[in-house]
Amino acid sequence: MTDDLRLERRPELDRGVLVAAFRGWNDGGQGASLAGSFLARAWAAERFGEIDPETFFDFQATRPHVSLVEGMSRRIDWPENAFFHATPPGAPRDVVLLLGIEPSLRWRSFTEIVSGLARELRVEMVVTLGSLLADVPHTRAAPVTGSASDEELVHRLGLQQSRYEGPTGIVGVLHDACRASGLQSASLWAAVPHYVSLTPSPRAAKALCDRLAALLGVELDTSDLDEAGEEYSQQVSEAVAADADTAAYVEELERRVDSATDDELHIASGESLAAELTRFLRERDQEEDGGDAARGGQP
Repeated sequence: MTDDLRLERRPELDRGVLVAAFRGWNDGGQGASLAGSFLARAWAAERFGEIDPETFFDFQATRPHVSLVEGMSRRIDWPENAFFHATPPGAPRDVVLLLGIEPSLRWRSFTEIVSGLARELRVEMVVTLGSLLADVPHTRAAPVTGSASDEELVHRLGLQQSRYEGPTGIVGVLHDACRASGLQSASLWAAVPHYVSLTPSPRAAKALCDRLAALLGVELDTSDLDEAGEEYSQQVSEAVAADADTAAYVEELERRVDSATDDELHIASGESLAAELTRFLRERDQEEDGGDAARGGQP
């Protein structure tokens, strides 16, 4: 096993599933990372390893944080990707959670570490969580699109065949590494209102947790996310009401969602994913060009 993987122990898994959620581009409205942290708390997951960030991050792009310990000593918190082991109550299987940040370097090596550990632990399936910006209203439950490239898994779990073509994030590369390793994998994506993209979305997190629980055949109490979702909806509604054009736009989204079929919602989510990928890359290129011009050779 590579030196970049640091393990305190190797848990023994019963019909193990690895669930991965990354902060960053795969995490619109922080839906995926909120879902991952909620699952870790709900299942009392115990940390057992991490991937060394040194060779996988550009620390000028993803900077470590400095914090004070007891108001005195300074501590550096590095970007991390950590593994946790959980046995959900009453569940027929164990779960490994991979929670962290999308790396900026060496994606193939990174995903080979993840898939290699999954094989070593005899994981049966890998499931990734993601959230994307879409034309959906904040007042409705977040729609979730589930997909897989393996035809048997598509039929067994009631998912969709993955037909997306275009730019991808670490989630897409991880699924390719799973395919190359002979691991079955599935992807769950929740849609987040694009007009509140900077606001964490507990509704997206709840939708992902509920869909994952159904997929794994486990009971999961998401009432805390329900309460947070109601507060989120109220706060966003108050902000939206201050602008007549935005309020009218949200009403139109509500009418569209209320009259749409499940298939139409799945199609809309897929099209929104492609549009969001394209938008992100375009805006990133513009920011990099503008940043280079603004720095003008300054240190």
